[in-house]
Amino acid sequence: MPIDAISRIRRFNRAVTAAVGALDTSFLGRGRPLGAARVLNAIGHGRGDVATLRDYLGLDSGLTSRLLRGLEEEGLVVTLPHPSDARRRVAALTEAGRKEFSAYEALSNGQAADLMARFPRGDDLLRAMDLVATAFGREGIAIEEADPRSDAAVHCLTEYYAELGRRLSTGFDVALSRDPEAADMMRPRGAFLVAVSDGLPVGCVGLKGKGGEVAEIKRLWVCPSARGLGLARRLMEAAEAAARDLGITTLRLDSNSALTEALQLYRRTGWIEIERFNDDPYPDFFFEKRM
Repeated sequence: MPIDAISRIRRFNRAVTAAVGALDTSFLGRGRPLGAARVLNAIGHGRGDVATLRDYLGLDSGLTSRLLRGLEEEGLVVTLPHPSDARRRVAALTEAGRKEFSAYEALSNGQAADLMARFPRGDDLLRAMDLVATAFGREGIAIEEADPRSDAAVHCLTEYYAELGRRLSTGFDVALSRDPEAADMMRPRGAFLVAVSDGLPVGCVGLKGKGGEVAEIKRLWVCPSARGLGLARRLMEAAEAAARDLGITTLRLDSNSALTEALQLYRRTGWIEIERFNDDPYPDFFFEKRM
């Protein structure tokens, strides 16, 4: 790696370390270092299972136990046996812990708002942060089934429609498209899948069914910060797995020649080009795949 690249990476590491207070003995002025604060935050956000907590934060068992013990001694956390598996432990916030969690949330939100206020190109900064966070957390990106009317799904679809509007020479108006009904992308007809990176949606795909053996793949989208990580392929594989689970034997999809990356993906993964099968004004490529 060129020295210049190494220097830039190390400068970035130093800047982030200083900005987040990683070396402070009192993170955000609350009397404990960043490690303990991160454990408290994770528990407050529902990651109380100790094994899940350890994996999420990338900690070894010994350090996790020490951090939890310190929070217990402060009266902020209690650790109990798992209700259905005595071999596992679950950490929960006490009343004092919940107050401390709320204080950290308010301070962290204020710190983020202050950073955005001081930086003249906020959108550029957020895009750079998204790229770094997604790259660092690529192994933790999960694909989950979601209601296509949920906030995460609506966010993905809104971004997808906006991108089509930019990339298609005709622009894009969803009112003119064969937009699936939400029920067609929910079990038992179909499914809607969202890729999630540390709580934030970064991609989606829909499986549109009518209850028969034929269904369509719709609305495949990956946010720019998550591209190049193989996520589109993972989403398609998850949609195909959902189709098999629903007894669907044939999948179809349509696409547009402007979406070159998508066309390459379909051709590489066994999709066969077929004749037009709908009257949607936007697609000019049509594919089919037998399960």
